[in-house]
Amino acid sequence: MPKSPLHPSPPPLEANDVAIVGGGTVLWFVAFLVLLPFQGTLSDHGHGTWPWICLSGAGLGLIGLWYCRARRDAIARDRAAEAAPKTATGDGTDPATQSD
Repeated sequence: MPKSPLHPSPPPLEANDVAIVGGGTVLWFVAFLVLLPFQGTLSDHGHGTWPWICLSGAGLGLIGLWYCRARRDAIARDRAAEAAPKTATGDGTDPATQSD
C-alpha cells in the first residue's frame, strides 16, 4: 500500500474565545431563569436538579471568561514583546540613554 505524502500541519485557527465562552455563559444563565419557575414541576418528575445544573454551568462559564481574558491578554503581551525592537546592547537597555 503506497504511503501518502506528509503535509505540514495548518496553523491553529484564531477564534474569539471570550465571545464564545460569554455566549455559552449567557445561555446557561437564561436556561436557569427559564427553568426556575418550573422547579416544583421538575422536582415532581425527578428533574429538580436541572435549574441548579444550569446555574452551575453559568458559574463555570464565569470562571472560563476570566481564564479566556487572562489568556488573551497574555498572548497579546507575548506578541508585543516579540515585536519590540531588539537593542544594540542585547540586555534590554537603550545605548543612547546610557550614561558612562
